[in-house]
Amino acid sequence: MIRINLLGQIRPKAARRPVDTGAALPIVFVGAGLVLGGLVLGYIYLSWQKQLSAENDKIKALKAQKTELTGIKAQVEEFDRQKKTLQTRVDTIEKLQRDRTGGQELLDMVANTVSRTENLWLTDLSRKGNALNIQGASASINSVANFITAMKRSGYFQKVEIEESKQDEHATSGVQTYTFKLNAEIAPPTAASSGQAKPASAPAQSAAAPAKKG
Repeated sequence: MIRINLLGQIRPKAARRPVDTGAALPIVFVGAGLVLGGLVLGYIYLSWQKQLSAENDKIKALKAQKTELTGIKAQVEEFDRQKKTLQTRVDTIEKLQRDRTGGQELLDMVANTVSRTENLWLTDLSRKGNALNIQGASASINSVANFITAMKRSGYFQKVEIEESKQDEHATSGVQTYTFKLNAEIAPPTAASSGQAKPASAPAQSAAAPAKKG
């Protein structure tokens, strides 16, 4: 429908109502706060995620290092076990070598000690480590005492102890004899070498030879 203005006057335009911005500001602030809070939370999350990843990498590295150290520890323990085994073998070989080389020296020392004792002979000689067991017979108790004294003075024996000494009741030669058993320890090489008795010197002449008459 067409309307015609017959009055010839211009109709005033309707005034616009002013927009109330006061009610919209809180919404804007809340939205901005949410956006800002989301950004901050996102940054914190990414930062913590990065730290967590770094810590996981450290844990993996430490576990790998622990595994490596466990293997090294097992190798060290195996080396120690092999070392102890080899040391035991070396000690055994050295002991056997000492016993082998010291056997002849022991027999020589016993023989020299017996030879310096009159009317005494040995019937059995056994050795276990440094312990020595001796059995023998003599024509008198004094000979046994002299033999013990000679062993102590030789410096090759220590802790010489008489175990048994008695008259031989089974002697058939008619000569009175005494049997004895004694124990002794072989002195360490240093003590034996430093304390060995010097061989007895030849007995001095009881009287000087008469001078030749000129």
